[in-house]
Amino acid sequence: MGTVDLSCKKRKSVMNESEQSSVTTAIAEILKDISSVLQSVVETLNSLGVSSPEDFRYVQEADLLPVLRPIQARKLVSAWSQIKESSDSLPSSRESSSGTQSSSCSSSPSSTFGKASTVASDWADNFKIPWEKLPEALMQCLERQKRQTPRLRRDMVKIVSEMMKMCESPSKQNSTVIAKKMVAKYPASLQDVIDGDIVGAGYHSLLKQIQNRVENVKRTNVQKIQKRSRTEDSDTEEIPAERRAAVQDTYGCVNWNVEFMPLNETKESQLEKQEMMKIKSKATNFDSEVSTLLKATYYTQRKDINNGASIQQLCENWPFLFQEVGMCTHFKQLTGIDLKEMFLKSLDKKGQRLLNFLKKVGAEKKPKVMQTAAKLDVLRCQPEGCSEDLKDVVLLLLAYFDEKEEVMFHYVEESCLAEDVDVDKLPATPCIIVCGTSCYTSKLFMLSIDQKISTPHISKFVAAICMMFSSYYCFNIHYPLELGSTLEFIQRCFFSINPEKGTKVESRKNKKQLPVNPRVLTLIADLADHEWRTD
Repeated sequence: MGTVDLSCKKRKSVMNESEQSSVTTAIAEILKDISSVLQSVVETLNSLGVSSPEDFRYVQEADLLPVLRPIQARKLVSAWSQIKESSDSLPSSRESSSGTQSSSCSSSPSSTFGKASTVASDWADNFKIPWEKLPEALMQCLERQKRQTPRLRRDMVKIVSEMMKMCESPSKQNSTVIAKKMVAKYPASLQDVIDGDIVGAGYHSLLKQIQNRVENVKRTNVQKIQKRSRTEDSDTEEIPAERRAAVQDTYGCVNWNVEFMPLNETKESQLEKQEMMKIKSKATNFDSEVSTLLKATYYTQRKDINNGASIQQLCENWPFLFQEVGMCTHFKQLTGIDLKEMFLKSLDKKGQRLLNFLKKVGAEKKPKVMQTAAKLDVLRCQPEGCSEDLKDVVLLLLAYFDEKEEVMFHYVEESCLAEDVDVDKLPATPCIIVCGTSCYTSKLFMLSIDQKISTPHISKFVAAICMMFSSYYCFNIHYPLELGSTLEFIQRCFFSINPEKGTKVESRKNKKQLPVNPRVLTLIADLADHEWRTD
């Protein structure tokens, strides 16, 4: 059990893409319900030197125990031993001087696995979408570039039955190829968009529906096998913890690690500029030179942050990083996005539609949203402090996703000073401290990071939201599980940060991470349907 190197992803892969698809299909044909660990099995075989189904005959049960339960490992080895017997009885013409090998399914060792293993690995690339078999009403929507109803969309993903005629167990990679084709053909009707802005790769919600349909069809024909439970010290996750952390830190960034100092700068000049900013930060007013100094010292700021400096150290060494001007400047260099300008522009464009959806459709679907909407209507009727719709949007999103408001907002007395806040009660992740009983009546907000009051005075709610959100990126902080859906929706809807891969949400043990949160995808799809109907 000890010879398998599960970190094989860090080494050059033994199998090419075609071979890996062949091996994956062969395994899936024997053990039909191991999708959760299938990739780990393939990687384990890869690390052993398996490059095609022919090599299975040399694999032993002990080689598979790190990633499979004993019975599953024995099933595979037993099936593979049949390959050895059948291949031993093959005519010696395979070793003829011509070096050619019959391409028929019967002469290939992988034929032992049946039809699925003989399917060409590139079948999805050559698969022709049978548009003519789809309902006329659906095709009318697609051709007229209209959004289809949920019922018609469900009819569309029945295309899976045609896929499964080609391959009994389509992989996610196969489904992705087909989803891309469908969206490319009818982008106006099928793409994931919010008010014209593409979300992620644009095809994730359709891909999710296709995969769900595949699983549903397979479930009716396949006897369920109990999933292997991972032990506390299991090390079979697809991405090692240290690499996963790096992926989350760099998620959405275009300039995360600055390799070289600007040519016109030295360590001494960087320190000089840093000291100048420390002095300027103590003044009540500061000039436009601060932005220039912040841009010039970005290299050193990133080095300090990426080397693990604490929030306390960063507050002392880079005080402007925790003021609106500094955080906006840093965020722009880090992600290429103008923090406040992008947020206000997106809010103006999408905010009212989103608010209408949450108050009407969301409230009908979810009692908690209805209760929150009613509560917010009362708060907004108070004579003082009635503020912008943004507060409604954020609080309703938290209710819609059933996430914890107290992890994003911490309420204190209106007269409370920064030094009076009980920091032990604050979450470790970025949190907005509201001075007052509600966001609507409060005239002062604070920002805490790592249970430290990093910004003691923020007068506007929109500034507080922008600074809270940007601090996740500026200081390499993962979204907490309790706010994962809300923050990812804000990220994609209002800041247009749409990486196709990776996630910013902290890892949940033994739970697969997806490139786009399914709950976010569902809201995006429902919102798009609502927009088409109201238009």
